Amino acid sequence: MSRTSPSAPPRVALVTGASAGIGQATALALVKAGYRVFGTYRKSPQRKSLGIDYLYCDVTDDASVAAAVDEVLRVSHRLDLLVNNAGIGLVAGAEESSVEQAKALFDVNLFGAIRMTQAVLPVMRRQKAGRIVNLSSILGVIPSPYSALYASTKHAMEGYFESLDHEVRAFGVRAVLVEPAYTRTAFEGNVLHADRKLDDYQSARSRAEEHLRKVMQDADAAETVADVVVRAAQDPNPQLRYTAGSVAKRVSMLRRFVPASAFDKSLRKQLGL
Repeated sequence: MSRTSPSAPPRVALVTGASAGIGQATALALVKAGYRVFGTYRKSPQRKSLGIDYLYCDVTDDASVAAAVDEVLRVSHRLDLLVNNAGIGLVAGAEESSVEQAKALFDVNLFGAIRMTQAVLPVMRRQKAGRIVNLSSILGVIPSPYSALYASTKHAMEGYFESLDHEVRAFGVRAVLVEPAYTRTAFEGNVLHADRKLDDYQSARSRAEEHLRKVMQDADAAETVADVVVRAAQDPNPQLRYTAGSVAKRVSMLRRFVPASAFDKSLRKQLGL
């Protein structure tokens, strides 16, 4: 998907969760790259950025998803890029979350992306062109203690979109993954906590939460991830996966080349386990 030429109409992008953080930074980066950008929100943004057409969309609701995509098509008559960014976090021991909480997390992080994808694929297949960029996480490659359910949503996303990418290439459509690590956004403030906390996990969970607070102080800027999303959107020969930020690249490389026992020991030491 190359850059739009000056004489051609702008390519059209739809970014979910664009009211703040990585989604907002991505929407702005795509505007700068020449796209007409529609950004969705569930909670109305405190400040709307120039150049972005905002749409309400709850990715857990089929009718809301369909209405948002229909509005993009009504206005622009095409859709070249979907960025599945909407998501929520969860810091909890695996035993500390009810099945209902697990379902709610998957409904946003995985099934929300699936709903959006299924809504845009008929359009992209008719166009014989399109790209779907999915915000995964380095935790979709390397699970971490007290992130079992969140990591599971991202592992599932990785599997789904890798399979999908094979299926849609024949129609000129590609599905790719962007894998950031810790990013300075409102993510930490929006992280869910266990709905049935257990005293047995209190000490270790607190250390994991403290580790998260510390690493967030030196985390990558949202714009760093946004730049990688734009690259993934425009790459004429797209990779399946793009790591975003220095930490994600380093951790991904260490996981490939460091013995599993040493990697495990290092991870536990960082989290005080």
